[in-house]
Amino acid sequence: MNPTAFLRFTARRVAEMAVTLLIASFAVFGALYLAPGSPASFLLAGRSPSPEALAALTARHHLDDPFALRYLHWLGDVLQGDFGRSLTYRTDVSRLLADRLPTTLLLVTMALAVVLTAGLVLGRIAAVRGGRTDAAVLVATTLAIGTPSFVAAVLLQGLFAVRLGWFPSSGAGDGLLDRIWHLTLPAVALALYLIGMLARVTRTAMLEALDSEHVTVARGRGVPEHLVIRRHVLRNALGTVLTTGGLIVATLLVCTILVETAFSIGGIGQLLELATTTKDFPTVQAVSLIIVALFMTVNLVVDLLLPLVDPRITLGTRGAAA
Repeated sequence: MNPTAFLRFTARRVAEMAVTLLIASFAVFGALYLAPGSPASFLLAGRSPSPEALAALTARHHLDDPFALRYLHWLGDVLQGDFGRSLTYRTDVSRLLADRLPTTLLLVTMALAVVLTAGLVLGRIAAVRGGRTDAAVLVATTLAIGTPSFVAAVLLQGLFAVRLGWFPSSGAGDGLLDRIWHLTLPAVALALYLIGMLARVTRTAMLEALDSEHVTVARGRGVPEHLVIRRHVLRNALGTVLTTGGLIVATLLVCTILVETAFSIGGIGQLLELATTTKDFPTVQAVSLIIVALFMTVNLVVDLLLPLVDPRITLGTRGAAA
C-alpha cells in the first residue's frame, strides 16, 4: 500500500467525518427549535420563573440572538467541552458524561468482544463443517436474531442473577474487575442479536470463498485444509465481515439504552432515556452528539482497516477505498 495515498485517503476521510459531525451538530441543536413550544419552555422544564430569572436565562442562552448566532455560540462551547447545564441533575452535562461515558464504553467493548468471538467462531464452524452442524447453527442464530435485547436482558437477569445468583442483577460495580463482573450479563444481552447476525454473515462469506477459484487451486496444489481455511477462506471473508462493523457498533449504541435501563446501569444510554423523559434537552443534545461521533469514528476505523484486511480492496472503493 502506498503510504502517501493512505495518508491522503485518511485526511480526506477525517475531513468528511468533520463535515458530517458539523451537519449532525446543526440538526441536534436545531431540534430544540423544531419541537412544539419555545426554547425557553424546554429550558425552564415547566417552571414559572420571575421576569428577572427569565431575562437571565434568555441572556445566558442568547435566545434573543438570531438562530445562526445562537448555533455558533453553542458550537463554540461544545468545542471547548461545555455542553451546558443539565435541567434534571442541576450540574454540568460534561460532568455527567465524564461520570457515565466510561461505563457505556466498557459495556459496548465487552459486548463487541462477545459478538466478534462467538459470531466468527459459529460462522466458521457452520461453513466448514456443514450438515447437521450447519443446521444447528442456523437454528441457534435464528433464535438469537429473533430475541430483542430487552427480552434477552429480562431472561438472563431472571435466570443467572435472580434464580442462580451467579451475577449481580443491577448496577455497574466499583473497580475494574467488579465492573466487568456486573456488566457481563448486560454485555451478553446486548450481544445476542448481533452474534446471530455476524455468524450468518461470516457463514455466507466463507461459503462464497470456499467456492472460489483460488481455493480450488490451493487445494489442488496440496495445501493442507486448515491452511486453506485460514489463509484463503477466512481472510477473504473478513473483508465482508468488517464492512458490518459500523452496523454492529451502531446497533450496540442504540440497544444499550434498553439494556442499561433494564440492569440499572449508570451509563449514557440510561442517561439519554431519563433525559428524554424529563425533557432535559441540553443532556439529550450532548448524548446524541456523542453517539453520532462514536459511530462516525468506528466507520472511519473500518474504512482504514479494510485495505489492510483484504488486499483486493485498494484506496478508493468503499466510500473512497478501491
